[in-house]
Amino acid sequence: MKIHLLFFTIILLCLGSCNTEKHSLTPVDYVNPYMGNISHLLVPTFPTVHLPNSMLRVIPARHDYTTDKMHGLPVMLMCHRGNSAFNISPVSGNNINLLPVYNYSYDQEEVTPYSWDIFLDDKNIEISYGVSHQSGIYYMDFADTDDKYLLVNNPDGKIEMNKGVVTGYQLVTNAITGDTLKVYLHLETEQTADKAGILSNGEISTASKAEGINNCIAIQFSSNTKQIKVRYAVSYISEAQAKANLYREIPNYNKDKVTQYGRELWNKALSKIMVEGGSNDDKTVFYTSSYRTYDRPVCISEDGKYFSAFDGKVHDDEGTPFYTDDGLWDSYRAAHPLRCLTEKEMELDIIKSYIRMAEQMDEFWMPTFPEVSGDSRRMNSNHGVAIVLDAYRKGLTDFDLKKAYLACKGAITEKTLAPWSGLKANELDQFYKEFGYYPSLHHDEEETVKDVRHRKPVPVTLGTVYDEWCLSQIAKIIGEEEDHKYFLERSFNYRKLFNAETGFFHPKDSEGNFIMPFDYRFSGGQGARKFYNENNGWVFRWNVPHNIPDLIDLMGGREQFIANLEATFNEPLGKSKFEFYAQLPDHTGNVGQFSMANEPSFHIPYLYNYAGQPWLTQKRIRKLLHEWFRNDLMGIPGDEDGGGMSAFVVFSQMGFYPVTPGSLTYNIGSPIFEKSTVGLGNGKVFTIKAQNVSEKNKYIQSATLNGKEWNTPFFNHSDINEGGELILKMGLKANKKWGVD
Repeated sequence: MKIHLLFFTIILLCLGSCNTEKHSLTPVDYVNPYMGNISHLLVPTFPTVHLPNSMLRVIPARHDYTTDKMHGLPVMLMCHRGNSAFNISPVSGNNINLLPVYNYSYDQEEVTPYSWDIFLDDKNIEISYGVSHQSGIYYMDFADTDDKYLLVNNPDGKIEMNKGVVTGYQLVTNAITGDTLKVYLHLETEQTADKAGILSNGEISTASKAEGINNCIAIQFSSNTKQIKVRYAVSYISEAQAKANLYREIPNYNKDKVTQYGRELWNKALSKIMVEGGSNDDKTVFYTSSYRTYDRPVCISEDGKYFSAFDGKVHDDEGTPFYTDDGLWDSYRAAHPLRCLTEKEMELDIIKSYIRMAEQMDEFWMPTFPEVSGDSRRMNSNHGVAIVLDAYRKGLTDFDLKKAYLACKGAITEKTLAPWSGLKANELDQFYKEFGYYPSLHHDEEETVKDVRHRKPVPVTLGTVYDEWCLSQIAKIIGEEEDHKYFLERSFNYRKLFNAETGFFHPKDSEGNFIMPFDYRFSGGQGARKFYNENNGWVFRWNVPHNIPDLIDLMGGREQFIANLEATFNEPLGKSKFEFYAQLPDHTGNVGQFSMANEPSFHIPYLYNYAGQPWLTQKRIRKLLHEWFRNDLMGIPGDEDGGGMSAFVVFSQMGFYPVTPGSLTYNIGSPIFEKSTVGLGNGKVFTIKAQNVSEKNKYIQSATLNGKEWNTPFFNHSDINEGGELILKMGLKANKKWGVD
């Protein structure tokens, strides 16, 4: 009996220990930077090491996750698609022919949001890395007794070694605009070098400075060196500023202190939303998605100053951090609205930054796709106006709304609407102004308007009428009544492209005729770009976020609207997968013709709410989250694009979503967690409780909001802005009476 009691006691202690360990996990411990690192077709996610929205970001210097070679060690990620500035390579050996960059075999990699550890197995070197806002630190541990070397390579620019310090700059070019900027470097080692100079023909020369293409500083250390500690910082302003950044952030070579700070900062950011219940995989998907929303935009203020590529000058930020690198074409949908809840001060600073960009550019136009190297004007439409309206309506009013309005109005009415262009308006834009839609070319008709790549007439029209709706709402707020009426009337111009016979938005030529013959799946060539953009007509069928009731009427009422939604999720690809994705490589994550992998689709599963069948939204959302967002290497279905897709996951797992940025309405879906607590930054919290929720219990049976019975699948921002509580009673089967009216 004593033995049995002892055994039972040990079991209880073990269980208690296991439970303690489980509950001691903090939000950052759930983050899996490898989630989505193998793409379904196009660009994967990267295991990015950085602090929230910080300037310095690092990813392993390999082509993709499956690559078994790594091209040196990274210094700074320059954009969200993998280009890096500078490169460093440790190596050991006696009398060896040195290379500017080494292709390493590697193993035992571990990545967190704030650290990176890896073993270079072919060189027998242990690497450990920690990151700060504008600086980083490497520990390099060697196992042999050969001479040790550190190579610092610069692909294009200047590099210099002076008194044990490596400095210089690398030129980085904007692939779209051709504009260049300089990334400055200041790098030091704790260990004193025996020899250093420019690498020449595999040997260390007596030269200490070089400028041009692919120059490298080689630093030699004694054979008894077991560890090299490297700390460095970058700047967009100057070498001196890079040094100041380093000494401010990493004043010594204590990597543990750097990583501890990073861990604390990540937990502070991720704890803005706390979730309870669900599985560990659910939490991993949630907190990894939340981590991705802090990837962009990035703050590039350095000691109160910043370099702006929008006018090529260094500015005083006057106490307001300067942010850039943001794909507004898609981030306006969910990433910006999420910050309006949890990161209000940051969202205000972002908007103020974009107003500054407009002031600094030749034309006073709100940016479309701001990057560190300037506004690349990628994609179509000018959705900066949406984030301005959304923030202001949600109480983020500490910016000059009239100035923002004028910048947005200029970008929409003075700049061409032609995608991927920053030119002034042309004859196509005059046509749009007069007739209310962007004219299409016929199937075999060649472009006649100079500097237009693809017209993309349907998404340009639908995106612009939504932008004009946003303009109309801002105009009303600032008292511009004529503008309000003018843009409000124009916001109905999606009707001009609606084909009542088919129920689709259909491109028209300049004579007002629908382009015929026409296939809503495949017409438009590569990416359907001649008529649509990346996605086909089935996706753009639903892109009227500012007037869904009117879209329901256009389609013939609620029943037909629901039937059309169901058809979208059930319509076959129409070709083999090989042929379909060869033409539409961005249109992945398919459920029928619905594309979970591309941003214009995100709001579609919530549209059942508007037509009286919210239980179908609940079913669809759960199914989509289960199918396409998972804790594994292929756990993201498409291009994540710096938080745009992940913000959809964060909202949807909590149980609500902002279908129309600029509106105060949130749609209710089907929460994953028993409890989600959203810190609103004003000492208040919004809590979503899902009673009896489980993988199967996904349907809402009844609800209360702030203590009142709630029988609608919507709620208003004002219901939660000062704190609130949404309680959803969940069940196994749909309550088809809840929320239908």
